[in-house]
Amino acid sequence: MTVVPEVETTAEDPADRRPTAAGKVLAVLDAFGPRHRTLSLSEISRRAGLTLPTAHRLVRELLGWGALERDDEGRYSVGLRLLELSALAPRGLELREAAFPYLQDLHQITRGNVHLGVRDGVEVVYVEAIRARVRNPVSSRVGDRWPMHVTGTGLVLLAFADSDLQEQVLDSPLERFSPLTVVDPAELRRKLAQIRHTGVAVARGQITLPDMVVAVPVHSPRGEVIAAISVVVETADARPRELTALLTQASRAISRGLDPGRRLPLRPVPQP
Repeated sequence: MTVVPEVETTAEDPADRRPTAAGKVLAVLDAFGPRHRTLSLSEISRRAGLTLPTAHRLVRELLGWGALERDDEGRYSVGLRLLELSALAPRGLELREAAFPYLQDLHQITRGNVHLGVRDGVEVVYVEAIRARVRNPVSSRVGDRWPMHVTGTGLVLLAFADSDLQEQVLDSPLERFSPLTVVDPAELRRKLAQIRHTGVAVARGQITLPDMVVAVPVHSPRGEVIAAISVVVETADARPRELTALLTQASRAISRGLDPGRRLPLRPVPQP
């Protein structure tokens, strides 16, 4: 008699694909974003992929804990409790503490929007942002996420990322935010090569047409690119070479601060 050995099945249990309780809570929080800062209960339910009763129960629990807040119109937003927790993130906190004095200097000298960004997956996240009063303000707040191909900080981080990540981004649909947004993979590949060569990203009108962004990498004490800083100004007032010099000086100072070193003030750019 032939004995047929038992074959261990590896089929995935359908129950394993069901969202867990934690997954549902995270789905509620993930419903919020830079373009969805306030949501109604029905919008949370739809964006989180949950039934209305389930969304209502979870939102009520998150409200009680302080992760969400409710305004007078019944709409929900992210609560201060999450801000307290996010401040404990080691990667963002150390960078923010080292970078903030220099970002302030950049803002005072350039009067532009100043950003400190780190990569999270295939997106860039602002861990610090100082906003300017410009005619065409773009959302630039701490915690904002953007596709890497549309921001100066994202372009720098993508240019110095490993080739696998670059191909992952280039092979995915590239969202267009303005007529000047680079969405052609071949053109974007050439731009990334140029950024690696020069160490600076200069882009005009990628999100809002009147604006120009200049960005440079921030290195760890071991020389790794761990973040990027940028300044966004109106194109008519932009001086890319001077902005590059200021950003490079600030980047070096931030890197020294991570290793640690003494702070050196930025020198104002002479005005004509």
